[in-house]
Amino acid sequence: MKKLKKSLLASLALSLSCAVLPAFGSTTDASVGDTYYVDVAVSTQWTTNGRHLARDIDAPSLSNPVDLRQWNANMEDSEVRRWLTGKLETQAVYGSKVVVLQEAGDWVQVAVEGQPTPRHNLGYPGWMPKAQLTDDDRLDGMADKPFIMVTSNTAWLYDGRALNDPFMEISFNTRLPVMKDFGDVVMVATPDDGNKFISKEDVAVYQTEADFPEATPEKLIETAKQFLGLRYLWAGVSGFGFDCSGFTHTIHKAYGITIPRDSSVQAKHGKEIEKDAIEPGDLLFFARNNGTGSVHHVSMYIGDGLMIHAPNASKNVEIIPLDTPGYINEFSGARRYWEQ
Repeated sequence: MKKLKKSLLASLALSLSCAVLPAFGSTTDASVGDTYYVDVAVSTQWTTNGRHLARDIDAPSLSNPVDLRQWNANMEDSEVRRWLTGKLETQAVYGSKVVVLQEAGDWVQVAVEGQPTPRHNLGYPGWMPKAQLTDDDRLDGMADKPFIMVTSNTAWLYDGRALNDPFMEISFNTRLPVMKDFGDVVMVATPDDGNKFISKEDVAVYQTEADFPEATPEKLIETAKQFLGLRYLWAGVSGFGFDCSGFTHTIHKAYGITIPRDSSVQAKHGKEIEKDAIEPGDLLFFARNNGTGSVHHVSMYIGDGLMIHAPNASKNVEIIPLDTPGYINEFSGARRYWEQ
């Protein structure tokens, strides 16, 4: 299932303007059970019903290529952004593997690998436009190659080593195989667009997964703080926007630690920590019914009675006191994932 060619996408864009699906889709059938690669900077996975409700303003997130900055700009109003709540499942960054679970017209339901959930053993399930996937298997043979991980909030891939011709803006934690390291520039393989170039300043280069830096509390907190001021996005897992559990999941993943995708499941794993033993880097959980009900929020403790989190659609990633009203009364427990 090759992605739609860019010439076709360009012609579609002219007729679509800001229209919603199904016109974005490919006519090629997907094979249920097969693995594909995400072929856009960040793909957004929708709920079964949510995909039928996509608005004109969501069009930049449903195309190939996507325009996440325009999508965010379209949702400057908090209520417009809050509308996404319950309609999106998660996101997956460029080059992520997904397994197709079922197909319906221009959409496929996929399981996103590397996002653990009890909802499916293959990964986090959600619906996405078929045109945002590629079945090019060139990355399959590069699993043992050195790779880059994007460490900047976002970074540009370029068509040439001189970094003059932008190709795509990609997210933090995007992982791509290294084809050649030129010192200040790295040539990387992409899922379906050949080789591209990225500034060494925006990435870390690893020979193997064993080379990930140790996830110390200091490093986890430093990484979390680099996103201060980033606008909340329901289901977000990227440098273009996070939800609360996407934030904590992504920060840990940058250090090679895979934790569950949702806060309610994060609260059941890792090492349980008593309230009087909480240390910086621990995850804090908040539940309905004054902390006795279902978990609905997660933050990271950073010391001195403070926590960092992605709060809600009207706010940005922020640091607030743990004893903030509305939070402290819903505190339900703490877990530690950094201590191996």
